[in-house]
Amino acid sequence: MAAAAAGSVAAEEAEEAVRLFTAIGLSEAKARETLRNAALSALLRRAVLQAQSALGPALDKATGTLLYNAAARLRDPKHLGFLVGYIARREILTDLQLSAALEYVRSHPLEPLDAVDFEQACGVGVCITPEQIEEAVEAVISEHQAELLAERYHFNMGVLMGEARSRLRWADGKTVKNEVDLQVLHLLGPKTEADLEKKPKAAKARPAPVEKQKAPVVENGEVGTETRSLLEQLRGEALKFHKPGENYKTEGYVVTPNTMALLKQHLAITGGQVRTRFPPEPNGILHIGHAKAINFNFGYAKANGGVCFLRYDDTNPEKEEEKYFTAIRDMVEWLGYQPYAVTHASDYFDQLYTWALELIRRGQAYVCHQKVEEIKGHNPPPSPWRDRPVEESLLLFEDMRKGKFGEGEATLRMKLVMEDGKMDPVAYRVKFTPHHRTGDKWCIYPTYDYTHCLCDSIEHITHSLCTKEFQARRSSYFWLCNALDVYCPVQWEYGRLNLLYTVVSKRKIIRLVETGAVRDWDDPRLFTLTALRRRGFPPEAINNFCARVGVTVAQATMEPHLLEACAREVLNEQAPRAMAVLEPLKVTITNFPAPKTLEVLVPNFPADESRGFHKVPFQPTVYIEETDFREEMDKGYKRLAPGQPVGLRHTGYVIAVQNVIKDPSGRVMELEVTCTKSDVAEKPKAFIHWVSEPLACEVRLYERLFLHKNPEDPSEVPGGFLSDLNPDSLRVVPNALVDSSVLSARPFDKFQFERLGYFSVDPDSKEGKVVFNRTVTLKEDPGKA
Repeated sequence: MAAAAAGSVAAEEAEEAVRLFTAIGLSEAKARETLRNAALSALLRRAVLQAQSALGPALDKATGTLLYNAAARLRDPKHLGFLVGYIARREILTDLQLSAALEYVRSHPLEPLDAVDFEQACGVGVCITPEQIEEAVEAVISEHQAELLAERYHFNMGVLMGEARSRLRWADGKTVKNEVDLQVLHLLGPKTEADLEKKPKAAKARPAPVEKQKAPVVENGEVGTETRSLLEQLRGEALKFHKPGENYKTEGYVVTPNTMALLKQHLAITGGQVRTRFPPEPNGILHIGHAKAINFNFGYAKANGGVCFLRYDDTNPEKEEEKYFTAIRDMVEWLGYQPYAVTHASDYFDQLYTWALELIRRGQAYVCHQKVEEIKGHNPPPSPWRDRPVEESLLLFEDMRKGKFGEGEATLRMKLVMEDGKMDPVAYRVKFTPHHRTGDKWCIYPTYDYTHCLCDSIEHITHSLCTKEFQARRSSYFWLCNALDVYCPVQWEYGRLNLLYTVVSKRKIIRLVETGAVRDWDDPRLFTLTALRRRGFPPEAINNFCARVGVTVAQATMEPHLLEACAREVLNEQAPRAMAVLEPLKVTITNFPAPKTLEVLVPNFPADESRGFHKVPFQPTVYIEETDFREEMDKGYKRLAPGQPVGLRHTGYVIAVQNVIKDPSGRVMELEVTCTKSDVAEKPKAFIHWVSEPLACEVRLYERLFLHKNPEDPSEVPGGFLSDLNPDSLRVVPNALVDSSVLSARPFDKFQFERLGYFSVDPDSKEGKVVFNRTVTLKEDPGKA
C-alpha cells in the first residue's frame, strides 16, 4: 500500500511538472523528455517558479524559451537565481544576451558578481532603435554596392548580415535581416529571371601533382612534419582543452574562494605557458601505449609553445631500478623529445610530508590501523579511527615517520569518497626499503593518489593528461589541491592505446622472460619501445602511428599491421638498398665477360639516384636465392629455370642455365650458366637479386609472438597467454650472405634488402658476423590483416 501511495504521489508530481513546463511553451513531448533529466527538470522548475513569482503565472513563450535555455546551459546552478532575475525583469530579452550572460558567469565563478560589469557585458539596458539599424545596414550596403550591382541577388547576403550585426551587437537579428532585405530590394529592384537561376559553379582548377606527404622527421631533437602540425595530428580531445589560467572553465573543476588568486599567482609564474608532464613509474620498460602518452604530452606542449616535464613517479622503492630510469629517458629522447626538466616525485618528499601534516591539522586526514586486506575493494568497512583527534593523528604520523610501526600496521588516509566509490584512499604507508635517491631518510612513502596532483601543483602543470582509468581519481585530484589551498591543475583523460597479438603488462613480460619465451624486455617480438627500436622500427614511424590513432576518449585497440605500414613508409625514405641472400645457391658464370672482378653501381635509393650509389663486386661466382631456381617450371613461374633466363639486377646481364650440379641425394648444389648483355638478349620475364664476394651474416625473421588476437582473454585462450605462444615467431638464418656495402654498418643501422624486406643491425653483431633483424616485409602479408 505504502509503495503504491508513493508511486501515486510521484506520478502526480510528474504531471504537475509537465503542466508547469508546457505553460512556458514546451510541447508535452519535450516536457516529458525534460523530466527524464532529473537535474535539468529541478533547475527548470526553480527558474519557472521564480519567474512566476515576479511576473505572475502566465509567462510568454519567449520568456519560457530563455528560462529553459538558462537551466539547460548553465554549468554552475548557484547563478541560476541571478540570471532568472534579469530574465524576469525583462533585462535579458534575447538568446544573444543570454549567451553572453552564461559566458560571463562561467568566466567569473566567484560571488558576488559585479552587476555593473555583468550588465555591460550582456547588453542590459542597451536600446537599439530602428534608425540605428537602418543607418548600420545602409553603411554596410554602401561598402559592398559595387559587388551587389555586379552580382545582384547572387551576392552572399550573409556578409551584409554579419557586418551589420558586428556594428550593432545587441540588435535583434530578425529586425536586421528585414532591414537588409528591404534596402537590397530598394537598390536592385525585384528579382529577374536571371536572378532566379542558380549561380554556375566555378570550374575547379586541377591542382598540380604534389609529392606524397612525407612522414615526420626528427630535426634537432624535435619532431616536425612538413604539411600538418603535430596538434592537427593529435586530433580530438586536445582541441577542447582550457587555456592556461582558465582552469575554472573546465566542467567539474571545483572553485574555492582562493581559486582565482591561486590562478593569478600561477600565471605570474608560468607567463601563461602550457605545461604538461610525462610521469612514468621507473619499475619497467616503456611500451607502445606509453609512446602515445609521450607524443600527447610532449606534442601538445610543443604545439602550443609550451614545455613538458619528464617526472619519475618514484614512490615505490621496492620495484625501482636505475636501469629503468635510464631506459625511460633514452626512449623519450629516441622518440625525438627533450624534456624541459627531469624531475622526480622524491624531489618533493619534504614538501609532501609538510602538506600531509597540514592535511591532518585541517581534519582532512587521519592515521588508520586497518589491514590492507580490510580496506581492499569498493565496500570496505568504515575505519573505526576516522574520527580520532587531530593531535593523536599528528603524533602517530610522526611515529610512522620514525619507524615505530611495522609495515601494514599504520597508514595515513584522506577523508574523501572517490568517484568509483572507494572511500578514504591511503596517502602514506610504511615501507622499510631504502630509496635509490633518498637512501634511508624515509620509511614512509606517499601513494600515487596523494603524490600525483601535488607534484603537478608544485610544477605548475596546466594540463595533467592521463589515460581513462584515472578518471575515477579526478575528484580526489581536485579535492586534495583544494583541501590544502594550493594551485589546482586540470586533469584530462584520454583512451589508452592497445595492440592486438601482444601483452604489455610488466608482470606478464617478466613471465615471458622467466620462461624463456623471449630473451628480455627488448626482444624484437615484444612491443616495448626498446624492443621496437631493436627490431628496427624508426621513431618517426611510431610517432606517425600515434598521430594516426589520434587522441580520443575511447580506448583504441589496433592491429600491428597498421604500425608496420607506418614503418614501411618511413623506411622506404630512410633505408638504403642492399642485396642479401638468405638461402644461397651457388651460380658459376662460365663465360664471364671480364678477366677480373667487375664493379657494379647500385643506387642507394632507386627512385632518387641523386642520393648516391654504392659499389658491389661482380665475379664469375655469384649466389642467388634457392627459391629463385626451379628445374621444372609451373604455369606462371617467371624466375630462373632450364630454358628460362633471368636478369641479374643492376649488372646489365641476363643468365641462362647450362648445367645443374647435384649432390648424391639429388639436391641442387650449383648451377653453371652463361651470361649475355641485356641489350642484345631477349628481355627476361624477371630480374633477381644476387651477391658476389659476400659477407656472411645471421638473419632473424620475426612473426607474431601469439597466435590469437587477445592472448589475455580467457574466452579466446582458456589456457592463459603462455599457452598461446607462436612456435614460429622466430626463425634464425645462421648463414645468410649480404653484399659488402654493409661492411661498416653499426647497430640500429637500417637497410632494405631488395625483394626481401627492411632489416636493422642487431646489437648482438660482432666483428666478422653481422646480425640483422627483419623489421617488416616489403609488402603487408594479406593474411595478417
